[in-house]
Amino acid sequence: MHQNHLGQKSRDKGTETLLGEKKMKTEYDFSKAKKNPYAKRLKKAVTIRLEPDIINYFKTMSGENGIPYQNLINLYLLDCAKAGRKLSLAWKK
Repeated sequence: MHQNHLGQKSRDKGTETLLGEKKMKTEYDFSKAKKNPYAKRLKKAVTIRLEPDIINYFKTMSGENGIPYQNLINLYLLDCAKAGRKLSLAWKK
């Protein structure tokens, strides 16, 4: 048992108690930690420039559906990718 800076006693070695709340340990043992098997599936943060009208469109949809607008954009792009949709562009000369 040891005392914290307020004179309160704590039984857990490496932790501090402040007015009854447990604080983080000063050290953790990660020697038996396992690698996340889903790490390759995690989303990757990117910066993309979108027009305000596009953002407002998805934010409106977000309010209607209760799904964050960034998730809606991701779902829309995922749907396009899975369906193999191609954008048809014609450059003017």
